[in-house]
Amino acid sequence: MYTLNEGEIIDSFQNLLDDLETITYASYFCELIDIAMTEEESNRELFKDFISAFYFMKNKVGDLETLSRIFELKVLNATGYGLNLDKCCICRNKLNSSTYMSLQYLGGICENCERINGINISNATYNILRYLNNLPLEKSYRVTIPDGLKEEIYKVLNTIISQNYFKKPKSLETLNFLKGS
Repeated sequence: MYTLNEGEIIDSFQNLLDDLETITYASYFCELIDIAMTEEESNRELFKDFISAFYFMKNKVGDLETLSRIFELKVLNATGYGLNLDKCCICRNKLNSSTYMSLQYLGGICENCERINGINISNATYNILRYLNNLPLEKSYRVTIPDGLKEEIYKVLNTIISQNYFKKPKSLETLNFLKGS
């Protein structure tokens, strides 16, 4: 059992509560961390990315959807479910692009290998995922992704997160429901 004798708040991020979309994404990030990490597990890099994401939201820097996709990739990498997008995840040949993502092996599959347990994606989505996977969170504000590709990237990452963690985050589903009605 731990005892905390004293604490000091550096930033409470109270202004995230001013906007429904911002608070929903902040809640999603918290929910994703809670689902992905085991209790009392320490991961300083992921914590740094988490706080950086909150500062970006607080200062309204960049697109929230793009920020959340990059954060999802950071969480996947930090918890051992990182995507292998440089080589075919079956034959290990170098991949420049792919139109199929294996959900079993978490990576792209080349044209020569059998395509099972995965989903079809566009070349553009694959290339954007590959770029975002290697992009530091601090540079997320520089990226602009077309809306159609954002939706496809969301579906791919949402599927991977849903399959690899014990629970599926619900925060963004609520926001999407409210936007749709």
